[in-house]
Amino acid sequence: MIAKPKALLALEDGKVFNGWSCGAPGEHWGEVVFNTSMTGYQEILTDPSYKGQIVTMTYPLIGNYGVNEEDFESVRPWVEGFVVKEICSFPSSWRSQKSLQDFLRENGIVAIEGIDTRALTKHIRSAGAMRGILSTLDTDPGSLVEKARSSPPMVGADWVQSVTCARPYLWGEEKIPGSGLKTWEWGKGQNLDLSGGKKFRVVAVDFGMKHNIARHLAARGCELQVVPGRTRAEEILAADPHGIFLSNGPGDPAAVPYAVETIRGLIGKKPIFGICLGHQLLGLAFGGRSYKLKFGHRGANQPVKNLKSGRVEIT
Repeated sequence: MIAKPKALLALEDGKVFNGWSCGAPGEHWGEVVFNTSMTGYQEILTDPSYKGQIVTMTYPLIGNYGVNEEDFESVRPWVEGFVVKEICSFPSSWRSQKSLQDFLRENGIVAIEGIDTRALTKHIRSAGAMRGILSTLDTDPGSLVEKARSSPPMVGADWVQSVTCARPYLWGEEKIPGSGLKTWEWGKGQNLDLSGGKKFRVVAVDFGMKHNIARHLAARGCELQVVPGRTRAEEILAADPHGIFLSNGPGDPAAVPYAVETIRGLIGKKPIFGICLGHQLLGLAFGGRSYKLKFGHRGANQPVKNLKSGRVEIT
């Protein structure tokens, strides 16, 4: 049996978890969070909304079906680190192009396995999401805790500038900035019907947009013009869209005031729809306030209670 390098995860409150490296060597800090999905790890790794975060998977065995480029949510992974109970070294799927471990190493993602992810999740649930550092280089727990405490917080962080597109582009017609592939080449395994023609012009403001969102909008007849997060209201309105989509993205919505001002210049002029960060920014533009949840809601399904009927449904 080949010995694996040691890895440590240290939290700012002094809690330290020992395990083994299952990704690239290195040292990365970030906000330590957990995701309750049983599958979808590839989409999580490449979702720009996770920029600045070290993601813990609560399901015990991760990597069973490998990795393939068709399911990427962006041109590259964005997580700062990855935490699993056990990583699968021998994936089994006809769609698999490489193992998760190879993908992590190729993309420079520091990852740890062999820790008690249930204990870590319960700790975050009780104490709240917090800063942490994941390292294969420094094995001194005290040193790592101090590094975690001195790392930047998520509150007040504008990560949009790190993940937004560099220039406007037309989804389905042009290459994605930063990638050699055209947009229609992403998600070929999704079985979406794109033959219905374009019925609507939609401007998508990219705060860290997942590709699957764009694919589904295109499949529903939208000609999608994707623009960077700093695009001004007058530039968006000059395209004369039928509607405006505000995408998902990472970080603190209160740290993106330029986007709030843009949205205020759009309200009442065109239909606007936002998800995730885009939804929060829309709320701020209407005069609302945002606050950080204790540990956030990250997973494939979440319970939602109807306050009128008392009925609880799963998204």
